[in-house]
Amino acid sequence: MTVLRLELDHITCRYDETPVLSDISLTVKPGEFVSILGPSGSGKSTLFKLLTGARKPDGGSMRFDGHMLAGTIRPFAFMPQRDALMPWRRIVDNTTLGLEVKGMHRAEARRRVLPLFSEFGLDGFEQHYPAELSGGMRQRAALLRTVVQDKPMLLLDEPFGALDALTRAGMQRWLEEMWSQHDWTAMLVTHDVREAVYLSDRIYIFSSRPARVIREITVDLPRPRILDGAARARATEIEADILNTLFNAPNATRTNLEEPR
Repeated sequence: MTVLRLELDHITCRYDETPVLSDISLTVKPGEFVSILGPSGSGKSTLFKLLTGARKPDGGSMRFDGHMLAGTIRPFAFMPQRDALMPWRRIVDNTTLGLEVKGMHRAEARRRVLPLFSEFGLDGFEQHYPAELSGGMRQRAALLRTVVQDKPMLLLDEPFGALDALTRAGMQRWLEEMWSQHDWTAMLVTHDVREAVYLSDRIYIFSSRPARVIREITVDLPRPRILDGAARARATEIEADILNTLFNAPNATRTNLEEPR
């Protein structure tokens, strides 16, 4: 029997009378990296709101490790699209914020996060302010703030969408390495096809709103993801397959999906 970390079964959601999610079913296994890929505005971020408890589904069920998701305390560490670092707090105190909100004393929170600064490429920047860091460093600080909460699963909502192409590519490679080292379970929301292929074990493709799963793709590329030779050719095939699926889906447009760079 396959062990499932996350299981969504026939989830529906609407805003007022507008349907946003339609009969969404998907799974995530322990240690797996799964991406949700679809057009902008298709309801991908709404799915994360349901998982974190910010909204309630109108139908269907959500299970984590076999138990129904309910209440306000959820087993997810959530990283939003923007780094959301507080400009008046030094980087070390930004990374401890989640722990402090949970009631941990700041001194104890610092003792927990400081050993991770070198691993996250932030060594020597503990006392800097966010404005003094590059975009990539700010995102690494935001991810450190997320993972230090020691939740069983990461929810990543387009964490690199605001970065330039070169910085984004570097961050994707860094995240893939960190995920492999730490054996995280992760779900990524993105509309970047190449990002989804590079990072994921499996990809769920959403239609335009109201979103439904139109396809599930297994990314059969070796890890670590060194995309050269045969691996690059296979990655290109998968990307083309995904684009073909999206562009031929009902109501598809070429203006709300990011093609490979």
